[in-house]
Amino acid sequence: MSEITSSAPVLDADRLHSAYTYASYRHHLDQLMAHHRTTGPNHTEQIIQYARLNIQRMQRLDKTIQLLPELQAALQQLTQPYKWLVITEGWCGDAAHLLPVIEAIAQASHGKLSTRYVLRDENLDLMDRYLTNGGRSIPKLVVLHADTLTEAATWGPRPAPAQELFTRLKQEAVPYEDFVTQLHGWYAIDRTVSTQRELLALLQSL
Repeated sequence: MSEITSSAPVLDADRLHSAYTYASYRHHLDQLMAHHRTTGPNHTEQIIQYARLNIQRMQRLDKTIQLLPELQAALQQLTQPYKWLVITEGWCGDAAHLLPVIEAIAQASHGKLSTRYVLRDENLDLMDRYLTNGGRSIPKLVVLHADTLTEAATWGPRPAPAQELFTRLKQEAVPYEDFVTQLHGWYAIDRTVSTQRELLALLQSL
């Protein structure tokens, strides 16, 4: 999570309005998958399989996620509305675990938070403002003041413990299949708790 002092809008209102809602983003992924495709330019069999699993993960989390009581309480303490802009892609495994949490929090805010989703590779001007260690890691959450669309905070691309695991596996040059298995295994064991706690801290900082 980070905060900046820029007074310039991150994007204009028309561009934000034209971005995907969660429902339209999910529908877009389903429509692409019906044609054996996903977002972005890479449509290898491996990427399509990952994207298909990601859709299944999101479907499962959408039905089962339970927000922490302290997170629900923090939502009630918000004194002004915010727009949550999420940079993502359908093939991104981290996004499949994290977007349902982000959306569940917004839905539980009773209108204080609203979400919009944009595809990384179609919005590189935005993505390149939110690099992680020089890379275009996603998903990235950008919290905007609802009235000015200036940045209030950012979060992502993954909870700190998952980021530490990601970095260690990269440094150890773990084979990609093992890498993916370990990272998804971490998410399964954590059951969204780390993500919720970090987003709770973000809410409390606003």
